[in-house]
Amino acid sequence: MMGDHAMDYSDEILGALRDERRFILLTLSGPKDPAKAEWRKVVIRPVQLSRGRRLQAIFQGPRKQATRSIEPDHLADEFRKIAGLGFLNIHLQCTDGDLHVRITRKGKALISRGRPSLESAPPAPPHDRRKEYPFPPDEPDEFLETIGVMRDGRVLQPMREKFRQVNHFLELLSHTDLVRRPPDSPLRLTDCGCGRAFLTLAAYHYLREKRGLSVQLTGVDADAEVIARASELRDRLGYEEVQFARSRILEYEPAERPQAVFSLHACDTATDEAIAQGVKWQADLILCAPCCQHELHHQVARPEFRAALRHGILRERTADILTDALRAAALRVMGYRTDVIEFVSSGDTPKNLMIRAEKSAGAAPSGAAAEYFALRDFWGVKPCIEELLGSGLQERLA
Repeated sequence: MMGDHAMDYSDEILGALRDERRFILLTLSGPKDPAKAEWRKVVIRPVQLSRGRRLQAIFQGPRKQATRSIEPDHLADEFRKIAGLGFLNIHLQCTDGDLHVRITRKGKALISRGRPSLESAPPAPPHDRRKEYPFPPDEPDEFLETIGVMRDGRVLQPMREKFRQVNHFLELLSHTDLVRRPPDSPLRLTDCGCGRAFLTLAAYHYLREKRGLSVQLTGVDADAEVIARASELRDRLGYEEVQFARSRILEYEPAERPQAVFSLHACDTATDEAIAQGVKWQADLILCAPCCQHELHHQVARPEFRAALRHGILRERTADILTDALRAAALRVMGYRTDVIEFVSSGDTPKNLMIRAEKSAGAAPSGAAAEYFALRDFWGVKPCIEELLGSGLQERLA
């Protein structure tokens, strides 16, 4: 073994990753702080795609897994990001020998070498096929080129977060009953607080071009400037069945009942307005990704939690969780199958929750109203969602 002063092992690993004849596998494991680490292990291996050889990084966490293709031009940056996650063990396997790196708690690198433990890359297990994305990262797409996520068929480095966000949103949408069993008539989507509408335009493009569905989309926003910019983008894309309306969410009245209502990063109680309108319109699907929310920050007050609530950031996070929990609970009372899921990785944005609600054919689950009451009354709050749902919720709570 030798200390980190004897060599720069990062350069040696990068050189091996670039060498198609030698490189077999790279494994990083043992996070420095396992309790806080999002990923427990990252494995980098070569894969053969339609565009040739690429490196694939497989991120393994306690309850999830993610896969990312690494473009050759971005190899150094991607490797440094992965190494920067704080793993204490690095194992490089090449055809001519292995390299082991162990990082001590004081940050010293202990390095050893050994005979090759593998002669070639191990075969992937049957379930570990290349993941199929709504928008594959190695396939040119006119929509992604137009909105500036891709150029010349490649995802731009600054737009990788947006690319992952679009793909994850479309994956969540594609797994809903409304998309799996679409109606015979056009699928009507309404985006409340649409902003520039990148995600909903992506949904329109995906459902129409890749799923072959007839889709009508309306974006609603009170800001005239963003409506103008969204309309300009719509015209550049040539999407004739996409409309934008300047209106407050609560004042908007659709010509026909929308089957799906989106609210993607609408600020504060605009999310509650979108949920209330979705329920009012009897939408089959409501997808909300809440953004900044302040409504309950000054309402939460329990003497038992004074030690936590006296700290501003803890009070805010408690209020945020309570706000979304009450929204989800209210939707269950109104007859929606509801779950709160991770929208995108917390490493990309802390605003990473999505409320997904699908209308149920039957009555609300037994005890749904009691759960809502118990949560609301324990914290002594008056949530906006209850006021906006009005008599419809009150009748069910009675």
